Amino acid sequence: MVTTTGPGGRDGGELDGFHVGWVPAEAGDLVSDFASEWEDVTFATRVWERPVEAGYQVDLRVHVLRGEQLTTLVRLHEFLAGYHERDSAEWPLAEFARGGDVGLAGGGEAFWLVRPGLAVDVLVDVERFEAEAAIEVAGTVTELPAGR
Repeated sequence: MVTTTGPGGRDGGELDGFHVGWVPAEAGDLVSDFASEWEDVTFATRVWERPVEAGYQVDLRVHVLRGEQLTTLVRLHEFLAGYHERDSAEWPLAEFARGGDVGLAGGGEAFWLVRPGLAVDVLVDVERFEAEAAIEVAGTVTELPAGR
């Protein structure tokens, strides 16, 4: 069942201890979850895809990252730069408020450190959505109570 959480959106469901409260209505209806690991950090990933002429196009991704090396927002930034094969010094990011926390966003990506060892990363297809959509989705991602 799809729940509308605001104009032009729907509920994104639960992913690895988090609730994705809002997904743009235009995000694809094919939703898949994946688990992976890179550089001793585990990823729980949900993607929203849509069919296109050449196959499928990913519109939105949400990653929950867990790893001991994710100790600060700076370390998270460095880790994601390596993961995306970007130069961290050349990656244009700006701070954004996430409740009482601060995250970094730019180019259709928004990420923050929930606490040491735990982070969330949201990416949107900037050819389909404005880059700020990543911040909008990120603002609705909340940690579920322990033991749920």
